[in-house]
Amino acid sequence: KEKEMEVTNKTILTEFILLGLSKYPKLEIFFFVLCMIIYMIVLFGNSVIILLSILDSHLHTPMYFFLSNLSFLDICYTSSFVPKMLVNFLSTRKSMSVLGCAAQMSISFAMGTTECVLLAVMAYDRYVAICNPLRYPIIMKRTVYVYLTALCWLIGSLNSLFQTILTMQLPFCGKNVIDHFTCEILAVMHLACVDISLNELIMLVATIILTLTPLLLIFVSYVFILSTILKIRSAEGRSKAFSTCSAHLTVVIIFYGTILFMYMKPKSKASLTTDKLIAMFYGIFTPMLNPIIYSLRNKDVNAAVKKMLSRKLYLQKM
Repeated sequence: KEKEMEVTNKTILTEFILLGLSKYPKLEIFFFVLCMIIYMIVLFGNSVIILLSILDSHLHTPMYFFLSNLSFLDICYTSSFVPKMLVNFLSTRKSMSVLGCAAQMSISFAMGTTECVLLAVMAYDRYVAICNPLRYPIIMKRTVYVYLTALCWLIGSLNSLFQTILTMQLPFCGKNVIDHFTCEILAVMHLACVDISLNELIMLVATIILTLTPLLLIFVSYVFILSTILKIRSAEGRSKAFSTCSAHLTVVIIFYGTILFMYMKPKSKASLTTDKLIAMFYGIFTPMLNPIIYSLRNKDVNAAVKKMLSRKLYLQKM
């Protein structure tokens, strides 16, 4: 009978309730405005990077192809949860359908995994550019960097699909209240009324492989890059070489630094409300910072922006 009840409860579950900041209603308007502004910046900044990478022939290089994919990934990631989160800030009933929750979980998890792998591929690109500059056009030809990018998306999508199916097949026994802003996969998993230790183990193994392995590859790449840069005799040459990878390194530090802060801090110091806010800002701040970091002190991007603006002004005068 208990098994029949679990199956029945699993089939009649039609929605999840996202608590978000329900306990602090006065803060919800403030966070609505703040998150709306940040989301608009994310959409604008990343869209500009994508347009420049497509329209300017000088940016038709592996580095900017990877960057445009990173920008598209950030748009998809934020768009998977921010619009619904903004609606819930203004709603008294903060609900989401089971299908919508599964879709949100799958997309955001896929984008996070893909970004981990893509950052490692971008580190390899910088390694080849600095350590093997003469062979760079041969090693990083179009077919290679397109296939590498496609592989990043494939790995992220397959891992997300697998983890989402495992989670959504769990019996929830009518439990549908998620103490979070989004359908975060671990928060949903902990609603299950069965032992989830196997699911947690599978996710832990996947996380180690797809998060720490790319981080290790990035670290090894930068050891070789730093070694090569230090061998350059002129200070100007060293500065120029380092500037080509400084933006990517900054993004890696912010991306992985936030992840490690969220998941490696002592549990005794963990506050549920604080954790939710950190997760929310991590989800929207990093995508906002990426185009800013890649635009500052980047002569190619700045030149492309000036070129686009001058072309627009010329067309308006005609």
